[in-house]
Amino acid sequence: MTMAPLKKPEPLKISCTMTDCDNDLHCFKATQKMPTVDRGKCRACNADLVDWSRVHMRAIGDAAYTFEALKRETIRHHFFHVPIDQKAINYARRKGRKKLKEAIRARIEKSIGPAVPSWDGRQTPMKDNPIFYGQHATATCCRTCLAYWHAIPKGERLTHGQIDYCVDLLELFFDERMPDLSEDPVHVPRNRK
Repeated sequence: MTMAPLKKPEPLKISCTMTDCDNDLHCFKATQKMPTVDRGKCRACNADLVDWSRVHMRAIGDAAYTFEALKRETIRHHFFHVPIDQKAINYARRKGRKKLKEAIRARIEKSIGPAVPSWDGRQTPMKDNPIFYGQHATATCCRTCLAYWHAIPKGERLTHGQIDYCVDLLELFFDERMPDLSEDPVHVPRNRK
């Protein structure tokens, strides 16, 4: 009896508002109907798990707490743990840490730096670039996430200090997710289809 080859499973669909409260994965993005006193709690189970005043201080020296808090939100947890696709890994290796930092800064300035970014909420794809993974994981993907996670208001151009904070968070994400990434670029042949 021959067995049919196994099909590669379809990737799980992930969205900003997904919850899995039974597994301690929540969504802290407020709904319009939520009373002001419930903002910051899980929109599904009302769990109050994040010390928002602590996260909103944006102290890079306290990034370990911020990362632990971020990982309690379903979408952030996903991007802290999902395997990074090969195209994104190759991109990071071709850049090396030094050039990747420059690319992170350019991406932050362009995608969320303006007071009203184009396509806000949809401007950060979910794959093919390691910076996208980092932006979703660290809630630096759009101005809505930046506002509720980092208390950086919408409608104002990001300051140099706010941009520096986002870049620092993303660098720490890469320290955790890609610790073996070299400082300098590495030659990685392009995949030809």
